[in-house]
Amino acid sequence: MRIIFIITFWTGIICLTISTSFSQTLPAGSPVLEEALRRKQLLGELDSGISFNLRPLRLNLLNGEAVYGEEYDFFKEGYPLGTVSRETPRMAFAILPLQNTIQFNSVRPYGWGNGIMIPNVGGQNYTTTGVSFKFRFLNVQLQPEVLWAQNRSWNGFPDDFSAAITRYRFSSWNYGDHPERFGEGAYSKIGWGQSKVSLSAGAFEIGASTENIWWGPGQFNALIFSDNARGFKHLSLNTTRPAKTFLGSFEGQLLIGRLEPSGFDPSQHPELNQQYFRSLPTDWRYLNGLSVSYQPKWVPGLSLGLNRTFQQYNEGRGDAFGDWFPVFEVFTKESLFEDGNTVDYDTKGQDQQVAVFGRFVFLKAGAEFYFEYGRRDHALNWREFTLNPDHARAYLLGFGKLFTLPATNKLIQVRAEMTQQQESVNRYIRYQGTTGGASWHTHAQVRGFTHYGESIGVGIGTGSNVQTLEVALVDRLNKYGIRLERLANNQDFYYKAFGQQQERQPWIDLSLGILADYQVERLIVSTQLQLINSLNYQWQLDARSSSAFPLGKDKFSLMAQAHLIYLLNR
Repeated sequence: MRIIFIITFWTGIICLTISTSFSQTLPAGSPVLEEALRRKQLLGELDSGISFNLRPLRLNLLNGEAVYGEEYDFFKEGYPLGTVSRETPRMAFAILPLQNTIQFNSVRPYGWGNGIMIPNVGGQNYTTTGVSFKFRFLNVQLQPEVLWAQNRSWNGFPDDFSAAITRYRFSSWNYGDHPERFGEGAYSKIGWGQSKVSLSAGAFEIGASTENIWWGPGQFNALIFSDNARGFKHLSLNTTRPAKTFLGSFEGQLLIGRLEPSGFDPSQHPELNQQYFRSLPTDWRYLNGLSVSYQPKWVPGLSLGLNRTFQQYNEGRGDAFGDWFPVFEVFTKESLFEDGNTVDYDTKGQDQQVAVFGRFVFLKAGAEFYFEYGRRDHALNWREFTLNPDHARAYLLGFGKLFTLPATNKLIQVRAEMTQQQESVNRYIRYQGTTGGASWHTHAQVRGFTHYGESIGVGIGTGSNVQTLEVALVDRLNKYGIRLERLANNQDFYYKAFGQQQERQPWIDLSLGILADYQVERLIVSTQLQLINSLNYQWQLDARSSSAFPLGKDKFSLMAQAHLIYLLNR
Protein backbone atom coordinates (compact mmCIF):
# COMPACT_ATOMS: atom_id res chain seq x y z
CA MET A 1 0.00 0.00 0.00
CA ARG A 2 2.93 2.38 0.67
CA ILE A 3 4.18 1.83 -2.88
CA ILE A 4 0.68 2.52 -4.26
CA PHE A 5 0.50 5.78 -2.29
CA ILE A 6 3.93 6.99 -3.48
CA ILE A 7 3.21 6.25 -7.15
CA THR A 8 -0.24 7.89 -6.94
CA PHE A 9 1.20 11.01 -5.23
CA TRP A 10 3.98 11.66 -7.75
CA THR A 11 1.72 10.90 -10.70
CA GLY A 12 -0.67 13.51 -9.32
CA ILE A 13 2.17 16.06 -9.13
CA ILE A 14 3.11 15.38 -12.74
CA CYS A 15 -0.48 15.94 -13.90
CA LEU A 16 -0.28 19.62 -12.90
CA THR A 17 2.03 20.31 -15.83
CA ILE A 18 0.35 18.34 -18.61
CA SER A 19 -2.85 18.35 -20.61
CA THR A 20 -5.84 16.27 -19.56
CA SER A 21 -6.85 13.48 -21.91
CA PHE A 22 -7.84 9.86 -21.48
CA SER A 23 -5.21 7.21 -22.18
CA GLN A 24 -6.45 4.34 -20.04
CA THR A 25 -8.40 1.18 -20.79
CA LEU A 26 -12.01 0.37 -20.14
CA PRO A 27 -11.78 -2.75 -17.93
CA ALA A 28 -13.16 -5.95 -19.44
CA GLY A 29 -16.78 -6.43 -18.48
CA SER A 30 -17.19 -2.86 -17.18
CA PRO A 31 -20.78 -2.42 -15.98
CA VAL A 32 -22.97 -0.11 -18.06
CA LEU A 33 -20.20 1.41 -20.20
CA GLU A 34 -19.06 -1.63 -22.20
CA GLU A 35 -22.66 -2.56 -22.96
CA ALA A 36 -23.34 1.03 -24.03
CA LEU A 37 -20.37 1.01 -26.41
CA ARG A 38 -21.57 -2.22 -27.96
CA ARG A 39 -25.04 -0.72 -28.34
CA LYS A 40 -23.57 2.38 -29.96
CA GLN A 41 -21.83 0.20 -32.53
CA LEU A 42 -25.15 -1.39 -33.52
CA LEU A 43 -26.50 2.13 -34.04
CA GLY A 44 -23.69 2.84 -36.49
CA GLU A 45 -22.06 5.47 -34.26
CA LEU A 46 -18.95 3.44 -33.41
CA ASP A 47 -16.57 2.03 -35.99
CA SER A 48 -17.61 -1.51 -36.93
CA GLY A 49 -13.90 -2.36 -37.16
CA ILE A 50 -13.82 -2.59 -33.36
CA SER A 51 -14.60 -6.29 -32.93
CA PHE A 52 -15.09 -6.56 -29.13
CA ASN A 53 -13.20 -9.87 -29.42
CA LEU A 54 -10.17 -8.59 -27.49
CA ARG A 55 -10.83 -6.69 -24.29
CA PRO A 56 -10.10 -4.46 -22.37
CA LEU A 57 -10.73 -1.74 -24.92
CA ARG A 58 -8.27 1.14 -25.22
CA LEU A 59 -10.08 4.43 -24.83
CA ASN A 60 -7.79 6.29 -27.23
CA LEU A 61 -9.18 3.91 -29.84
CA LEU A 62 -12.64 5.21 -28.98
CA ASN A 63 -11.72 8.90 -28.98
CA GLY A 64 -11.21 8.82 -25.25
CA GLU A 65 -12.33 12.36 -24.44
CA ALA A 66 -15.80 11.52 -25.73
CA VAL A 67 -16.20 8.23 -23.89
CA TYR A 68 -18.06 9.74 -20.96
CA GLY A 69 -19.45 12.51 -23.11
CA GLU A 70 -19.79 16.26 -22.82
CA GLU A 71 -20.84 17.20 -19.30
CA TYR A 72 -20.77 13.45 -18.48
CA ASP A 73 -23.70 12.70 -20.80
CA PHE A 74 -22.45 9.56 -22.52
CA PHE A 75 -25.09 9.74 -25.26
CA LYS A 76 -25.63 13.49 -25.47
CA GLU A 77 -27.39 14.24 -28.75
CA GLY A 78 -25.01 15.67 -31.32
CA TYR A 79 -21.93 14.37 -29.46
CA PRO A 80 -21.21 10.98 -31.06
CA LEU A 81 -18.41 8.77 -29.85
CA GLY A 82 -16.63 9.11 -33.16
CA THR A 83 -14.49 6.78 -35.25
CA VAL A 84 -11.06 5.29 -34.84
CA SER A 85 -8.40 7.97 -34.32
CA ARG A 86 -4.66 7.44 -34.49
CA GLU A 87 -3.88 10.81 -33.00
CA THR A 88 -2.84 10.66 -29.36
CA PRO A 89 -1.20 13.34 -27.22
CA ARG A 90 2.48 13.12 -26.33
CA MET A 91 1.57 13.35 -22.67
CA ALA A 92 -1.74 12.73 -20.92
CA PHE A 93 -3.14 12.07 -17.48
CA ALA A 94 -6.50 10.82 -16.28
CA ILE A 95 -8.12 10.09 -12.94
CA LEU A 96 -10.07 6.88 -13.36
CA PRO A 97 -13.72 6.55 -12.37
CA LEU A 98 -14.44 5.60 -8.78
CA GLN A 99 -16.47 2.38 -8.75
CA ASN A 100 -18.09 0.77 -5.75
CA THR A 101 -20.06 -2.45 -6.06
CA ILE A 102 -22.28 -3.87 -3.32
CA GLN A 103 -23.68 -7.38 -3.59
CA PHE A 104 -25.86 -9.46 -1.31
CA ASN A 105 -26.77 -13.16 -1.58
CA SER A 106 -29.40 -14.42 0.83
CA VAL A 107 -28.89 -18.16 1.38
CA ARG A 108 -26.55 -19.43 -1.38
CA PRO A 109 -24.01 -17.92 -3.81
CA TYR A 110 -25.35 -16.79 -7.18
CA GLY A 111 -23.84 -14.70 -9.94
CA TRP A 112 -20.64 -14.62 -11.96
CA GLY A 113 -18.54 -12.27 -14.04
CA ASN A 114 -17.62 -10.06 -11.07
CA GLY A 115 -13.82 -10.15 -11.05
CA ILE A 116 -12.18 -10.22 -7.63
CA MET A 117 -15.54 -10.74 -5.88
CA ILE A 118 -16.04 -14.30 -4.64
CA PRO A 119 -18.94 -16.78 -4.48
CA ASN A 120 -20.38 -15.43 -1.25
CA VAL A 121 -23.36 -15.62 1.08
CA GLY A 122 -24.14 -12.37 2.83
CA GLY A 123 -22.80 -9.01 1.75
CA GLN A 124 -19.61 -8.09 -0.05
CA ASN A 125 -18.21 -4.77 -1.18
CA TYR A 126 -15.76 -3.98 -4.00
CA THR A 127 -14.03 -0.63 -4.59
CA THR A 128 -11.63 0.56 -7.27
CA THR A 129 -10.23 3.76 -8.70
CA GLY A 130 -6.84 4.97 -9.86
CA VAL A 131 -4.85 7.04 -12.29
CA SER A 132 -3.59 6.66 -15.84
CA PHE A 133 -0.50 8.33 -17.28
CA LYS A 134 0.90 8.44 -20.81
CA PHE A 135 4.18 9.93 -22.00
CA ARG A 136 5.05 9.34 -25.65
CA PHE A 137 5.13 5.53 -25.95
CA LEU A 138 5.03 4.81 -22.18
CA ASN A 139 1.66 3.95 -20.61
CA VAL A 140 1.10 3.49 -16.89
CA GLN A 141 -2.23 2.62 -15.34
CA LEU A 142 -2.57 2.14 -11.60
CA GLN A 143 -5.99 0.84 -10.59
CA PRO A 144 -5.94 -1.25 -7.38
CA GLU A 145 -8.97 -3.15 -6.09
CA VAL A 146 -10.25 -3.66 -2.55
CA LEU A 147 -12.71 -6.40 -1.55
CA TRP A 148 -14.46 -7.32 1.67
CA ALA A 149 -16.91 -10.23 1.86
CA GLN A 150 -19.01 -11.49 4.76
CA ASN A 151 -18.47 -15.08 3.54
CA ARG A 152 -21.10 -16.79 5.69
CA SER A 153 -21.45 -20.58 5.74
CA TRP A 154 -24.28 -22.05 3.66
CA ASN A 155 -25.87 -25.38 2.77
CA GLY A 156 -23.70 -26.68 -0.04
CA PHE A 157 -23.14 -30.25 -1.18
CA PRO A 158 -24.62 -32.45 1.60
CA ASP A 159 -22.73 -35.07 3.58
CA ASP A 160 -25.49 -37.69 3.58
CA PHE A 161 -25.14 -39.05 0.03
CA SER A 162 -23.73 -42.53 -0.51
CA ALA A 163 -19.99 -43.02 -0.88
CA ALA A 164 -20.35 -43.66 -4.61
CA ILE A 165 -22.26 -40.41 -5.25
CA THR A 166 -19.89 -38.40 -3.04
CA ARG A 167 -16.92 -39.85 -4.88
CA TYR A 168 -18.37 -38.67 -8.20
CA ARG A 169 -18.86 -35.18 -6.77
CA PHE A 170 -15.27 -35.07 -5.64
CA SER A 171 -14.06 -36.29 -9.02
CA SER A 172 -14.78 -32.82 -10.46
CA TRP A 173 -13.26 -31.14 -7.40
CA ASN A 174 -10.18 -33.36 -7.75
CA TYR A 175 -9.87 -32.26 -11.41
CA GLY A 176 -10.30 -28.57 -10.59
CA ASP A 177 -10.03 -25.87 -7.95
CA HIS A 178 -13.52 -24.56 -7.19
CA PRO A 179 -14.09 -24.34 -3.42
CA GLU A 180 -17.64 -23.83 -2.15
CA ARG A 181 -16.48 -21.36 0.49
CA PHE A 182 -13.30 -19.31 0.67
CA GLY A 183 -12.20 -20.15 4.19
CA GLU A 184 -14.06 -19.52 7.42
CA GLY A 185 -15.27 -16.10 8.47
CA ALA A 186 -14.97 -12.78 6.67
CA TYR A 187 -12.77 -12.59 3.56
CA SER A 188 -10.81 -9.52 2.40
CA LYS A 189 -8.36 -8.85 -0.41
CA ILE A 190 -6.35 -5.93 -1.78
CA GLY A 191 -4.84 -6.39 -5.22
CA TRP A 192 -3.26 -4.52 -8.12
CA GLY A 193 -6.52 -4.92 -10.03
CA GLN A 194 -6.67 -3.33 -13.49
CA SER A 195 -3.09 -2.03 -13.42
CA LYS A 196 -0.51 -2.16 -16.20
CA VAL A 197 2.75 -0.74 -17.54
CA SER A 198 3.32 -0.90 -21.28
CA LEU A 199 5.21 0.48 -24.26
CA SER A 200 3.21 1.19 -27.41
CA ALA A 201 4.11 1.81 -31.04
CA GLY A 202 1.55 2.15 -33.78
CA ALA A 203 -1.11 -0.53 -33.37
CA PHE A 204 1.01 -2.67 -31.02
CA GLU A 205 1.84 -2.75 -27.33
CA ILE A 206 4.09 -4.78 -25.05
CA GLY A 207 3.86 -4.71 -21.28
CA ALA A 208 3.11 -6.23 -17.90
CA SER A 209 -0.34 -6.19 -16.37
CA THR A 210 -2.79 -7.62 -13.86
CA GLU A 211 -5.82 -6.49 -15.90
CA ASN A 212 -8.73 -8.80 -16.58
CA ILE A 213 -8.71 -10.11 -20.14
CA TRP A 214 -11.75 -11.05 -22.21
CA TRP A 215 -11.30 -13.09 -25.38
CA GLY A 216 -14.13 -13.72 -27.79
CA PRO A 217 -17.46 -12.00 -28.59
CA GLY A 218 -19.54 -13.16 -25.60
CA GLN A 219 -21.49 -10.67 -23.47
CA PHE A 220 -22.30 -12.80 -20.39
CA ASN A 221 -19.69 -15.58 -20.68
CA ALA A 222 -16.50 -16.49 -22.53
CA LEU A 223 -14.95 -19.93 -23.03
CA ILE A 224 -11.32 -18.92 -22.45
CA PHE A 225 -10.89 -15.57 -20.66
CA SER A 226 -13.56 -13.42 -19.02
CA ASP A 227 -13.93 -11.19 -15.96
CA ASN A 228 -15.17 -14.03 -13.74
CA ALA A 229 -12.00 -14.16 -11.60
CA ARG A 230 -9.53 -11.49 -10.55
CA GLY A 231 -6.95 -10.53 -13.14
CA PHE A 232 -3.73 -12.55 -13.17
CA LYS A 233 -0.14 -11.37 -13.59
CA HIS A 234 0.93 -11.56 -17.21
CA LEU A 235 3.32 -10.27 -19.86
CA SER A 236 1.65 -9.44 -23.13
CA LEU A 237 2.32 -8.49 -26.75
CA ASN A 238 -0.94 -7.29 -28.27
CA THR A 239 -2.65 -4.90 -30.62
CA THR A 240 -4.27 -1.76 -29.22
CA ARG A 241 -6.44 -1.21 -32.27
CA PRO A 242 -7.21 -3.16 -35.45
CA ALA A 243 -4.03 -3.43 -37.54
CA LYS A 244 -5.08 -2.69 -41.12
CA THR A 245 -3.62 -4.64 -44.07
CA PHE A 246 -4.61 -5.13 -47.71
CA LEU A 247 -6.52 -8.27 -46.61
CA GLY A 248 -8.42 -6.57 -43.80
CA SER A 249 -7.84 -5.86 -40.13
CA PHE A 250 -6.15 -8.06 -37.54
CA GLU A 251 -6.24 -8.02 -33.74
CA GLY A 252 -4.28 -10.31 -31.47
CA GLN A 253 -2.57 -11.04 -28.20
CA LEU A 254 0.28 -13.33 -27.13
CA LEU A 255 0.76 -13.66 -23.40
CA ILE A 256 2.46 -15.60 -20.65
CA GLY A 257 1.00 -15.52 -17.17
CA ARG A 258 0.90 -16.91 -13.68
CA LEU A 259 -2.15 -18.63 -12.16
CA GLU A 260 -2.41 -19.28 -8.44
CA PRO A 261 -4.22 -22.02 -6.46
CA SER A 262 -6.99 -21.12 -4.00
CA GLY A 263 -5.47 -22.96 -1.02
CA PHE A 264 -8.97 -23.98 0.17
CA ASP A 265 -10.64 -27.37 0.44
CA PRO A 266 -13.72 -27.71 -1.82
CA SER A 267 -16.40 -28.93 0.58
CA GLN A 268 -17.62 -27.29 3.78
CA HIS A 269 -17.55 -30.74 5.44
CA PRO A 270 -14.00 -31.44 6.71
CA GLU A 271 -14.65 -35.16 7.05
CA LEU A 272 -15.53 -35.41 3.34
CA ASN A 273 -12.44 -33.46 2.32
CA GLN A 274 -10.27 -35.74 4.42
CA GLN A 275 -11.73 -38.87 2.89
CA TYR A 276 -12.27 -37.95 -0.78
CA PHE A 277 -10.22 -34.87 -1.68
CA ARG A 278 -6.90 -35.15 -3.49
CA SER A 279 -4.69 -32.45 -1.99
CA LEU A 280 -4.30 -29.39 -4.18
CA PRO A 281 -0.74 -28.71 -5.37
CA THR A 282 0.76 -25.51 -4.00
CA ASP A 283 2.81 -24.78 -7.11
CA TRP A 284 1.63 -21.98 -9.43
CA ARG A 285 0.67 -22.72 -13.02
CA TYR A 286 2.46 -21.31 -16.05
CA LEU A 287 0.03 -20.05 -18.71
CA ASN A 288 0.65 -19.35 -22.37
CA GLY A 289 -2.12 -17.95 -24.55
CA LEU A 290 -2.64 -16.74 -28.11
CA SER A 291 -5.63 -14.94 -29.63
CA VAL A 292 -5.99 -13.88 -33.27
CA SER A 293 -9.00 -12.09 -34.75
CA TYR A 294 -9.46 -11.25 -38.45
CA GLN A 295 -11.93 -8.90 -40.12
CA PRO A 296 -12.09 -9.38 -43.90
CA LYS A 297 -11.85 -6.20 -45.92
CA TRP A 298 -14.69 -7.29 -48.19
CA VAL A 299 -17.25 -8.12 -45.45
CA PRO A 300 -17.72 -5.16 -43.08
CA GLY A 301 -18.95 -6.16 -39.64
CA LEU A 302 -17.62 -9.75 -39.81
CA SER A 303 -14.84 -10.95 -37.52
CA LEU A 304 -13.46 -14.47 -37.13
CA GLY A 305 -10.80 -15.73 -34.79
CA LEU A 306 -9.04 -18.38 -32.76
CA ASN A 307 -8.01 -18.58 -29.10
CA ARG A 308 -5.58 -21.12 -27.66
CA THR A 309 -4.13 -21.63 -24.19
CA PHE A 310 -1.74 -24.05 -22.49
CA GLN A 311 -1.14 -24.31 -18.77
CA GLN A 312 1.06 -26.54 -16.62
CA TYR A 313 2.61 -26.50 -13.17
CA ASN A 314 5.74 -24.39 -13.30
CA GLU A 315 8.00 -26.93 -11.61
CA GLY A 316 7.35 -29.34 -14.49
CA ARG A 317 8.05 -26.86 -17.27
CA GLY A 318 11.25 -27.10 -19.30
CA ASP A 319 13.31 -24.32 -20.83
CA ALA A 320 12.95 -25.07 -24.53
CA PHE A 321 11.02 -22.72 -26.83
CA GLY A 322 8.13 -25.20 -26.95
CA ASP A 323 7.96 -25.19 -23.16
CA TRP A 324 7.68 -21.40 -23.00
CA PHE A 325 5.36 -21.08 -26.02
CA PRO A 326 3.42 -24.33 -26.50
CA VAL A 327 0.62 -22.43 -28.30
CA PHE A 328 2.72 -22.75 -31.46
CA GLU A 329 2.71 -26.56 -31.32
CA VAL A 330 0.64 -28.71 -33.69
CA PHE A 331 -3.03 -29.26 -32.91
CA THR A 332 -2.94 -33.06 -33.02
CA LYS A 333 -1.10 -35.67 -30.96
CA GLU A 334 0.48 -37.35 -33.96
CA SER A 335 3.74 -35.71 -34.92
CA LEU A 336 4.52 -34.45 -38.39
CA PHE A 337 7.44 -36.85 -38.76
CA GLU A 338 7.33 -39.72 -41.21
CA ASP A 339 8.01 -42.30 -38.50
CA GLY A 340 4.45 -41.74 -37.18
CA ASN A 341 5.51 -41.14 -33.60
CA THR A 342 3.04 -39.42 -31.29
CA VAL A 343 3.60 -36.85 -28.58
CA ASP A 344 2.43 -38.01 -25.17
CA TYR A 345 0.99 -34.74 -23.87
CA ASP A 346 -0.35 -36.41 -20.74
CA THR A 347 3.17 -37.17 -19.53
CA LYS A 348 4.14 -33.53 -20.24
CA GLY A 349 1.52 -32.40 -17.74
CA GLN A 350 -0.02 -29.80 -20.06
CA ASP A 351 -3.64 -28.74 -20.34
CA GLN A 352 -4.80 -27.24 -23.63
CA GLN A 353 -7.91 -25.31 -24.60
CA VAL A 354 -8.67 -24.03 -28.08
CA ALA A 355 -11.69 -22.11 -29.37
CA VAL A 356 -12.84 -20.61 -32.66
CA PHE A 357 -15.27 -17.71 -32.68
CA GLY A 358 -17.09 -15.30 -34.94
CA ARG A 359 -19.23 -12.17 -34.74
CA PHE A 360 -21.26 -10.38 -37.38
CA VAL A 361 -22.73 -6.90 -36.96
CA PHE A 362 -25.82 -6.18 -39.11
CA LEU A 363 -25.68 -2.39 -39.14
CA LYS A 364 -28.85 -1.90 -41.18
CA ALA A 365 -30.78 -4.10 -38.77
CA GLY A 366 -29.12 -2.82 -35.59
CA ALA A 367 -28.28 -6.40 -34.64
CA GLU A 368 -25.39 -8.75 -33.98
CA PHE A 369 -24.91 -12.51 -33.90
CA TYR A 370 -21.90 -14.33 -32.44
CA PHE A 371 -20.61 -17.78 -31.48
CA GLU A 372 -17.67 -19.47 -29.79
CA TYR A 373 -16.83 -23.17 -30.02
CA GLY A 374 -14.06 -24.72 -27.93
CA ARG A 375 -12.29 -28.00 -27.35
CA ARG A 376 -10.04 -28.82 -24.40
CA ASP A 377 -8.27 -32.01 -25.53
CA HIS A 378 -5.91 -32.80 -28.41
CA ALA A 379 -7.31 -35.01 -31.16
CA LEU A 380 -5.08 -37.93 -32.12
CA ASN A 381 -5.08 -36.75 -35.75
CA TRP A 382 -7.24 -34.78 -38.14
CA ARG A 383 -9.24 -37.87 -39.07
CA GLU A 384 -10.19 -38.41 -35.43
CA PHE A 385 -11.10 -34.73 -35.10
CA THR A 386 -13.32 -34.90 -38.19
CA LEU A 387 -15.11 -38.05 -37.02
CA ASN A 388 -15.44 -36.90 -33.43
CA PRO A 389 -15.58 -33.07 -33.38
CA ASP A 390 -17.76 -32.76 -30.28
CA HIS A 391 -15.38 -34.57 -27.93
CA ALA A 392 -14.45 -32.40 -24.91
CA ARG A 393 -16.26 -29.43 -26.38
CA ALA A 394 -18.06 -26.38 -25.05
CA TYR A 395 -19.81 -23.61 -26.95
CA LEU A 396 -21.80 -20.42 -26.68
CA LEU A 397 -24.22 -18.64 -29.00
CA GLY A 398 -25.63 -15.16 -28.65
CA PHE A 399 -27.27 -12.23 -30.35
CA GLY A 400 -28.31 -8.63 -29.71
CA LYS A 401 -30.96 -6.49 -31.38
CA LEU A 402 -32.06 -2.86 -31.05
CA PHE A 403 -35.54 -1.60 -31.91
CA THR A 404 -36.01 2.15 -32.29
CA LEU A 405 -39.20 3.55 -30.80
CA PRO A 406 -40.88 5.98 -33.21
CA ALA A 407 -40.70 9.72 -32.42
CA THR A 408 -38.32 9.16 -29.47
CA ASN A 409 -34.63 8.63 -28.79
CA LYS A 410 -35.45 5.51 -26.80
CA LEU A 411 -34.66 1.93 -27.77
CA ILE A 412 -35.83 -1.56 -26.97
CA GLN A 413 -32.77 -3.76 -26.47
CA VAL A 414 -32.94 -7.55 -26.66
CA ARG A 415 -29.92 -9.63 -25.69
CA ALA A 416 -29.71 -13.42 -25.46
CA GLU A 417 -26.93 -15.93 -24.92
CA MET A 418 -26.56 -19.63 -24.19
CA THR A 419 -23.48 -21.40 -22.85
CA GLN A 420 -23.16 -25.19 -23.00
CA GLN A 421 -20.41 -27.00 -21.07
CA GLN A 422 -22.09 -30.35 -20.41
CA GLU A 423 -20.42 -33.26 -22.18
CA SER A 424 -22.09 -34.29 -25.42
CA VAL A 425 -23.66 -37.71 -26.05
CA ASN A 426 -20.26 -38.63 -27.45
CA ARG A 427 -19.39 -39.77 -23.90
CA TYR A 428 -21.51 -42.90 -24.41
CA ILE A 429 -19.31 -43.92 -27.36
CA ARG A 430 -15.89 -42.76 -26.29
CA TYR A 431 -15.85 -43.99 -22.68
CA GLN A 432 -16.63 -47.28 -21.06
CA GLY A 433 -19.98 -47.11 -19.29
CA THR A 434 -22.07 -43.94 -19.18
CA THR A 435 -20.11 -41.74 -16.81
CA GLY A 436 -18.08 -39.80 -19.38
CA GLY A 437 -14.80 -37.98 -18.88
CA ALA A 438 -13.65 -34.60 -17.56
CA SER A 439 -15.60 -31.35 -17.88
CA TRP A 440 -14.64 -28.05 -19.49
CA HIS A 441 -12.01 -26.14 -17.45
CA THR A 442 -10.93 -29.35 -15.60
CA HIS A 443 -7.91 -31.62 -16.00
CA ALA A 444 -6.54 -34.68 -14.20
CA GLN A 445 -3.01 -33.32 -13.83
CA VAL A 446 -3.36 -29.54 -14.11
CA ARG A 447 -6.12 -28.82 -11.64
CA GLY A 448 -8.61 -26.53 -13.32
CA PHE A 449 -8.43 -23.43 -15.52
CA THR A 450 -8.74 -21.17 -12.49
CA HIS A 451 -7.09 -18.33 -10.60
CA TYR A 452 -7.42 -18.26 -6.81
CA GLY A 453 -10.28 -20.75 -6.98
CA GLU A 454 -12.43 -19.14 -9.68
CA SER A 455 -12.69 -20.05 -13.36
CA ILE A 456 -11.04 -17.45 -15.55
CA GLY A 457 -13.38 -18.37 -18.40
CA VAL A 458 -16.92 -19.66 -17.88
CA GLY A 459 -18.18 -18.69 -14.43
CA ILE A 460 -21.42 -20.66 -14.13
CA GLY A 461 -19.89 -23.77 -12.54
CA THR A 462 -18.22 -26.97 -13.69
CA GLY A 463 -20.25 -28.88 -16.29
CA SER A 464 -23.12 -26.37 -16.12
CA ASN A 465 -25.30 -24.86 -18.86
CA VAL A 466 -27.08 -21.51 -18.90
CA GLN A 467 -29.53 -19.64 -21.10
CA THR A 468 -30.05 -15.89 -20.64
CA LEU A 469 -32.63 -13.55 -22.18
CA GLU A 470 -32.74 -9.82 -21.44
CA VAL A 471 -35.27 -7.23 -22.64
CA ALA A 472 -34.85 -3.57 -21.68
CA LEU A 473 -35.98 -0.03 -22.46
CA VAL A 474 -32.90 2.11 -23.11
CA ASP A 475 -32.48 5.89 -23.12
CA ARG A 476 -28.79 6.80 -23.48
CA LEU A 477 -27.23 5.26 -20.35
CA ASN A 478 -30.55 4.80 -18.60
CA LYS A 479 -31.96 1.28 -18.82
CA TYR A 480 -34.96 -0.50 -17.30
CA GLY A 481 -35.55 -4.16 -18.03
CA ILE A 482 -35.84 -7.78 -17.00
CA ARG A 483 -33.50 -10.74 -17.33
CA LEU A 484 -34.67 -14.35 -17.46
CA GLU A 485 -32.12 -17.07 -16.74
CA ARG A 486 -32.11 -20.85 -16.64
CA LEU A 487 -29.02 -22.46 -15.10
CA ALA A 488 -28.58 -26.25 -15.10
CA ASN A 489 -25.97 -26.91 -12.40
CA ASN A 490 -23.12 -29.41 -12.88
CA GLN A 491 -24.88 -31.64 -15.37
CA ASP A 492 -21.78 -33.77 -15.86
CA PHE A 493 -21.78 -34.75 -12.19
CA TYR A 494 -25.53 -35.41 -12.29
CA TYR A 495 -25.31 -37.98 -15.07
CA LYS A 496 -22.22 -39.58 -13.56
CA ALA A 497 -23.85 -40.00 -10.16
CA PHE A 498 -27.54 -40.53 -10.97
CA GLY A 499 -27.70 -41.62 -14.60
CA GLN A 500 -31.12 -41.76 -16.22
CA GLN A 501 -33.21 -42.66 -13.15
CA GLN A 502 -36.43 -40.76 -12.43
CA GLU A 503 -36.24 -40.16 -8.68
CA ARG A 504 -33.60 -37.43 -8.47
CA GLN A 505 -33.81 -34.79 -11.18
CA PRO A 506 -31.25 -32.17 -12.28
CA TRP A 507 -30.69 -29.10 -10.13
CA ILE A 508 -32.11 -26.20 -12.14
CA ASP A 509 -32.09 -22.52 -11.16
CA LEU A 510 -34.87 -20.42 -12.71
CA SER A 511 -34.37 -16.72 -12.08
CA LEU A 512 -35.98 -13.39 -12.82
CA GLY A 513 -33.81 -10.31 -12.74
CA ILE A 514 -35.09 -6.74 -12.46
CA LEU A 515 -32.60 -4.25 -13.95
CA ALA A 516 -32.32 -0.49 -13.61
CA ASP A 517 -29.46 1.79 -14.71
CA TYR A 518 -29.53 5.56 -14.30
CA GLN A 519 -27.12 8.46 -14.82
CA VAL A 520 -27.18 11.75 -12.91
CA GLU A 521 -24.37 13.97 -14.25
CA ARG A 522 -21.16 12.37 -12.94
CA LEU A 523 -22.86 9.48 -11.14
CA ILE A 524 -23.93 6.27 -12.88
CA VAL A 525 -25.99 3.79 -10.84
CA SER A 526 -26.65 0.24 -12.06
CA THR A 527 -28.87 -2.06 -9.98
CA GLN A 528 -30.03 -5.64 -10.30
CA LEU A 529 -32.37 -7.74 -8.17
CA GLN A 530 -32.32 -11.45 -9.05
CA LEU A 531 -35.06 -13.75 -7.70
CA ILE A 532 -33.90 -17.38 -7.92
CA ASN A 533 -36.03 -20.49 -7.56
CA SER A 534 -33.82 -23.59 -7.30
CA LEU A 535 -35.53 -26.81 -8.31
CA ASN A 536 -34.07 -30.03 -6.82
CA TYR A 537 -31.48 -27.94 -4.96
CA GLN A 538 -28.16 -29.81 -4.58
CA TRP A 539 -29.97 -32.86 -6.10
CA GLN A 540 -31.72 -33.48 -2.77
CA LEU A 541 -35.16 -34.95 -2.11
CA ASP A 542 -37.84 -33.20 -0.12
CA ALA A 543 -38.78 -34.65 3.28
CA ARG A 544 -42.22 -35.54 1.83
CA SER A 545 -40.70 -37.49 -1.07
CA SER A 546 -41.37 -41.21 -1.50
CA SER A 547 -40.42 -43.84 -4.06
CA ALA A 548 -43.96 -43.72 -5.44
CA PHE A 549 -44.09 -39.90 -5.56
CA PRO A 550 -40.53 -38.50 -5.76
CA LEU A 551 -40.29 -34.82 -4.89
CA GLY A 552 -37.17 -32.69 -5.16
CA LYS A 553 -36.13 -30.16 -2.54
CA ASP A 554 -36.61 -26.59 -3.76
CA LYS A 555 -35.01 -23.43 -2.39
CA PHE A 556 -35.75 -19.76 -2.99
CA SER A 557 -33.01 -17.12 -2.77
CA LEU A 558 -32.24 -13.65 -3.96
CA MET A 559 -29.22 -11.76 -5.18
CA ALA A 560 -29.11 -7.95 -5.04
CA GLN A 561 -26.35 -5.90 -6.61
CA ALA A 562 -25.62 -2.21 -7.14
CA HIS A 563 -22.77 -0.59 -9.08
CA LEU A 564 -22.01 3.06 -8.31
CA ILE A 565 -19.65 4.69 -10.83
CA TYR A 566 -18.52 8.25 -10.20
CA LEU A 567 -16.58 10.09 -12.90
CA LEU A 568 -13.68 11.96 -11.33
CA ASN A 569 -11.65 13.17 -14.27
CA ARG A 570 -13.15 16.64 -14.85
